[in-house]
Amino acid sequence: MPELPEVEVTRLSFADRIQGARIDAARLGKPLRWPLGCLPSELVGQHVLGVRRRGKYLLLDLDRGLLMVHLGMSGSLAFAAVLPAPGAHDHFDLVTSLGTLRLHDPRRFGAVVFALGEQSETARKLLGRLGMEPLSPDFDLSAFQRGLKARRTAIKQVLLAGEVVVGVGNIYACEALFMAGIRPTVRANKLSRPRAAKLHAAVREVLARAVERGGSTLRDFSNADGDAGHFQLEAMVYGRAAQPCRVCGGLVKSIRQGQRSTFFCHTCQRF
Repeated sequence: MPELPEVEVTRLSFADRIQGARIDAARLGKPLRWPLGCLPSELVGQHVLGVRRRGKYLLLDLDRGLLMVHLGMSGSLAFAAVLPAPGAHDHFDLVTSLGTLRLHDPRRFGAVVFALGEQSETARKLLGRLGMEPLSPDFDLSAFQRGLKARRTAIKQVLLAGEVVVGVGNIYACEALFMAGIRPTVRANKLSRPRAAKLHAAVREVLARAVERGGSTLRDFSNADGDAGHFQLEAMVYGRAAQPCRVCGGLVKSIRQGQRSTFFCHTCQRF
């Protein structure tokens, strides 16, 4: 599933090129996770004022409202002056004066949703419960520590839930916990303030590095130019079960948490 780094990498790959574009047409393919929320013709004539990100949602600000784009489990965006005819898994085209933005999503868990504004009921349903942005100056350490103290579940699950901090998906939760030396099964409210501070810094560092490396391509992720990510090549624990830890040489272990695989080093992550 594309996580925050992949979504941010996607945004960076086309945001400047589509800014200011006039929408000339919108095409819907097979139904996605949620309905568009307006007639495609209602988008025609509007301009794309800019592209932001909130968690794993891309927000295309328009003259009147915004489009919220989620890549789901297997989605990716392409943006080019000319694209081939839509294929079986191409489910949304936004045709603009500067090029076509296309959502390709084989599993159709993605979505493109129109809302009148970020404070509208539609937008608040999708964005209202999202936690702090980890790559933003608003990622406050004290608020992070308070959020952890209020939760009695395993720290890995708290990171994935997205209510304390948003966008820390499975790969990056495993990597941040390794960097902070924290066992993924420890209860969030049991972390001391110094260890929570180490995790706060690790989350920011891991995600920033992932963006720098173009995200992670495990199956078929690519940005809007078709470029793959490379962060997975330098992962310390994710996907490395039964392989030597890059730090201590012990074997990386894998367990199941909430139906997701968790990777960690028993020696380096003691607490």
